[in-house]
Amino acid sequence: MPRITAATNAAQRAETQRRILTAFGELLFTHGLPGLTMTDVARHAGVGRTAVYNYYADMEQLLIAYALDETERFIVDLRDSLAALENPVDRLALYVRAQVEDLSRRHLPPGPAMAAVLSPGSFAKLADHVGDLNVLLQDILQDGVEQGYLPDTDVAQLARLIHGTLSASAARRNRTPDGGTPPPPPASGVELHTAQTVRFIQLGAGARFDEAGKPVRLESPAHDALAS
Repeated sequence: MPRITAATNAAQRAETQRRILTAFGELLFTHGLPGLTMTDVARHAGVGRTAVYNYYADMEQLLIAYALDETERFIVDLRDSLAALENPVDRLALYVRAQVEDLSRRHLPPGPAMAAVLSPGSFAKLADHVGDLNVLLQDILQDGVEQGYLPDTDVAQLARLIHGTLSASAARRNRTPDGGTPPPPPASGVELHTAQTVRFIQLGAGARFDEAGKPVRLESPAHDALAS
């Protein structure tokens, strides 16, 4: 039998870990978090239960690893997409749309609700990554203020309000009244909800649009007031 090299062994471990995280994400989407077990994840990943425990001591560790992995990849992709847009109101729309779609896809307890299922230490790890998203949103809002597309405001507070709105919306959408996971809505319903959420948050942030639906600068932009 040929000797397994360190590089091959490392690649095999990485592949097994990826299968576990992928299986966990798929089960979250189809069944939700309540009642999900390590045995379920192992079976769905096609590995032994012991293999899952080799990487994650319990469901909490698996949950935080999945959340961190997904959040990091989400931020990288989002930054690339935002870089292609110049208008801050359009960038805000892209940010909100991406968040709505991501929260719907992952079926994770959104925002502060994660604190109810994680220890303080684990929640702090996730909060660091979520903080990166918060900074990204604040930069978009600040650009909107400086370019005159949004009124002068406390962008840190506005960012918290936007994330709170997104979290509350995701929590309602991803749970039935009895706490179960609802069936997925038709594609047309998802798009309508997403478009309504995007416009609601844009208007709530103070953005204004012309008859064609394009963002317009406000009559008294903050940067002009500061310049005078």
